[in-house]
Amino acid sequence: MDISVIIPLLNEEESLPELHDWIVRVMQQHKYSYEIVFVDDGSKDKSWSVIEGLSQKNPNVKAIKFRRNYGKSPALHVGFEAAEGNVIITMDADLQDSPDEIPELYNMITQGGFDLVSGWKQKRYDNAFTKNLPSKLYNWTNRKISGIKLHDMNCGLKAYKKEVVKSIEIYGEMHRFIPVLAKNAGFDNITEKTVQHQARKYGTSKFGWDRFINGFLDLLTITFLSKFGKRPMHLFGTMGTFMFIVGFFMTIYLGVEKLYCVYNHERAPLVASNPLFFIALTTMVLGTLLFLTGFVGELILRNSSVRNHYLLEKKVNL
Repeated sequence: MDISVIIPLLNEEESLPELHDWIVRVMQQHKYSYEIVFVDDGSKDKSWSVIEGLSQKNPNVKAIKFRRNYGKSPALHVGFEAAEGNVIITMDADLQDSPDEIPELYNMITQGGFDLVSGWKQKRYDNAFTKNLPSKLYNWTNRKISGIKLHDMNCGLKAYKKEVVKSIEIYGEMHRFIPVLAKNAGFDNITEKTVQHQARKYGTSKFGWDRFINGFLDLLTITFLSKFGKRPMHLFGTMGTFMFIVGFFMTIYLGVEKLYCVYNHERAPLVASNPLFFIALTTMVLGTLLFLTGFVGELILRNSSVRNHYLLEKKVNL
C-alpha cells in the first residue's frame, strides 16, 4: 500500500464528509493505493456516525473510536499502529490542511529520501493573538532547545516513512515533538515544506495559549530523556558531586578558620552561628541525594527490559 492517511479528530462531524471526498479525489487522480484511518478521540457530536457511514461507502476507510477524550497523542499513536502504508500522512480533520499537498509530500519521502517532512503554514488564517502568536513563540523555543530548524513543528500535516512511525512512541502531549522523537530515534533526514493553510470552515479551534506552557514543559522532558534517559548518572551524579565538593570546601574553610583562632588564642566563633555552615550542610546533603538518585536510576536502567532495545533493532535491520 502506498499511503496511509491518519486523521485524529474531536467533534468534527461537519467537515468529515468533505475531507473524505477530497482525499479520495486526490488518491484517485494519482492512482495511489491508500487507506484513511479516522481516530475519533471521544467526540460528543455525530462524528462517529459520520465515520461509520464513510466506512460503509468506502472500504479503504478504517475507523478507531476512543470511549472518552484522551488527546491527540494517543490518537496518533493508535493510528500509527494501525497504519499499513509505506508513507504515512497525518492531517487535522478541520479542513485547514489541504489534501492537495499529499502528492508532493509523498514524492519527498519516496523520491527525495527524507525520513520526515513537516508542513509549514507560512501564511496563516488563524486569530493572530490566540493562536498565531503562541505558535510563533512555541516554535522559536523549539528551535532553540531542540536544534531542529523547523518553522512549524506542530503542523498537523506531516509525511513519514513507515519505519519512523513504527519506531517512536507518542504519549501525553508529545505529538508536538514528533520531529524531536524521530531525530532521537536516529532519523535525521528531516525537512519542511511550505503548505497551504485553509481558513477554518466549521467549528472552533481547540488550542490556545495553554499549549505554549504545556509544550515548553514537554520539550524539557524530551530533551532530558534524549540526553540522559540512558545515562542518568551523567546528570545527577555530576550535579551531586559538584554540590558535595562545594559544601565540603565550605566545611574545610570553617574548620580552618576555627583552628586558626584557637592557635592564635583568639576567641573562636561558634561554627553553627555562621550561615555558611548551614549552606555547606545543605549543599552536601543535596549533593549526596542527587548522586544517589543517579545511582538508583542506573540500577533501574540496568534491570530494564528495554535498555538494549536499540541492539535488537540493529540485529533485525541487519
